[in-house]
Amino acid sequence: MSDNNPNPLQDASPEEVEAAMAANASDEMDRLKAELEELKAKSSELADQYLRAKAEAENVRRRAEEDVAKARKFGIESFAESLLPVCDSLDAALSIENATAEQLREGSDATLRQLVSALERNKVVPINPAAGEKFDPHQHQAISMVPAQQEAGTVVTVLQKGYMIADRILRPALVTVAQG
Repeated sequence: MSDNNPNPLQDASPEEVEAAMAANASDEMDRLKAELEELKAKSSELADQYLRAKAEAENVRRRAEEDVAKARKFGIESFAESLLPVCDSLDAALSIENATAEQLREGSDATLRQLVSALERNKVVPINPAAGEKFDPHQHQAISMVPAQQEAGTVVTVLQKGYMIADRILRPALVTVAQG
């Protein structure tokens, strides 16, 4: 065989060519087997990662469901705790047998302050429009239209306060509105 020959098997015997081809085939087979083993390992690793991710997602979903259930069950707990002093004050007032009108008035005022404070801590705020304020159908409910010495479509009197909780109307204020 010469070094200038681009095909070294050109001058080889058929047995040498067959042996060289068998060696190449064996090398290629070994390379393909190694690649197959590598791909099997990678596939197994990815399948394991998938199963772990799926299990983690299921755990997160289950925990989220539990958290929502607890929030529903105990969400009112803070509000109820803030109302307990109001109940205590009412119980104390009712336990006084011969309370004077002045004592009852003082106790009622103090209890009302406690109640308003508890409501405000829980983002429940009153809707109590001033006379002359523009009627807002989103926050007020007109009970009647009355003749008044103020601009038409404004609140004349508040018959009952309304209440909101964090921008949501619990109960609109009941008002009378000036006629046009």
